[in-house]
Amino acid sequence: MGLRELFGLRGARDKPTNSYNSGVSFLFGRSTSGISVNERTAMQTTAVYSCVRILAEAIASLPLHLYRYTDKGKERVFDHPLYHILHDEPNEEMTSFVFREVLMSHLLIWGNAYAQIIRDGRGQILGLYPLLPDKMEVDRAENGELYYIYTRNTEENPNFKDYGRIYLRREDVLHIPGLGFDGLVGYSPIAMAKNAVGMTLACEEYGASFFANGATPGGVLEHPGVLKDPAKVRDSWHKVYGGSRNAGKVAVLEEGMKYQQIGIPPEEAQFLETRKFQINEIARMYRIPPHMVGDLEKSSFSNIEQQSLEFVKYTLDPWVVRWEQALQKALLLPQEKNEYFIKLNVDGLLRGDYASRMNGYAVGRQNGWLSANDIREMEDQNPIPEEDGGNLYLVNGSMTKLADAGAFAGKAGGNMPQV
Repeated sequence: MGLRELFGLRGARDKPTNSYNSGVSFLFGRSTSGISVNERTAMQTTAVYSCVRILAEAIASLPLHLYRYTDKGKERVFDHPLYHILHDEPNEEMTSFVFREVLMSHLLIWGNAYAQIIRDGRGQILGLYPLLPDKMEVDRAENGELYYIYTRNTEENPNFKDYGRIYLRREDVLHIPGLGFDGLVGYSPIAMAKNAVGMTLACEEYGASFFANGATPGGVLEHPGVLKDPAKVRDSWHKVYGGSRNAGKVAVLEEGMKYQQIGIPPEEAQFLETRKFQINEIARMYRIPPHMVGDLEKSSFSNIEQQSLEFVKYTLDPWVVRWEQALQKALLLPQEKNEYFIKLNVDGLLRGDYASRMNGYAVGRQNGWLSANDIREMEDQNPIPEEDGGNLYLVNGSMTKLADAGAFAGKAGGNMPQV
């Protein structure tokens, strides 16, 4: 019995959608500026490209490990098949970095990330292959089960042999949804803010057109008499003086002809300020600190480090939690979820400069809550053997309880003469 018959797909209901009340659409399309916005045109803007690249590379570069709960806390599980897939190679064609970078870029552009899960007969994971979000549909069958429909018309996935609509079970798809209204389908950040992206594209198009026309606004040629062929004069003028290559040429006017500029200079139209504001709009959409996309106007040596830490806590950490929980939900077997967990480690990004780290380690070491090996592990160094004291927790000998602070002085003072 096929998937359609098993789920009763002919009478599917409650299909997750990406529109509100069938009226307001959260899809790509034409913005109010008249510019068509989609995943490809949006990535042609430097602000969108920079924000997507920053977040995608940040998630891809974080250490990704599989852990087991223990009586003492946690430990890495190197012998589990899933560890190698997550940490090294999700499939034969990609590294873990490339796989996560691709899926994160899908999340940031389309609002959803999908990957096909390849399993053996026991349900163990054998591989993960990315699926393009613009070819995926999420639907719900009559029995309430979610299923996925992938439309294949290219050779992006070697596991699919047929073309057309391919039905996938929920357990065969890793789905990481972004922000959405139903919790099942995420909405594209680009589509949600397509007016801001469209205005950015319009500004760039205007700037390119401005320089293509010799970096001079439009104007009129005034002639004191009557021209027999004004089109010829206009075309001749544009041929000689139009275009950025002809900028700066000296114009020679005959027969009392005058050139009168009628356009508004970009400075007066605040063109540069508009472009700068639109870059901040895109950075605001992705919650990226402006200095990370090249805007250093309000940044200084004293606050850039703090902004970078806030980027990890308020921008990157929510994405990390979204990734961790989606991976655990889709990849761990039901009997494994109480024993194992998956973690992306952001501790390295939260570390301060060298002097600050050393001062912090010194405080922890002197107060007995860090051992030498604890510190070496955080600095990615090999541990000191236990017989050499690498795991000892030490405190200063002069520290004592408040109740015992005067005990020694009282005993010593008993034999001393009263003054």
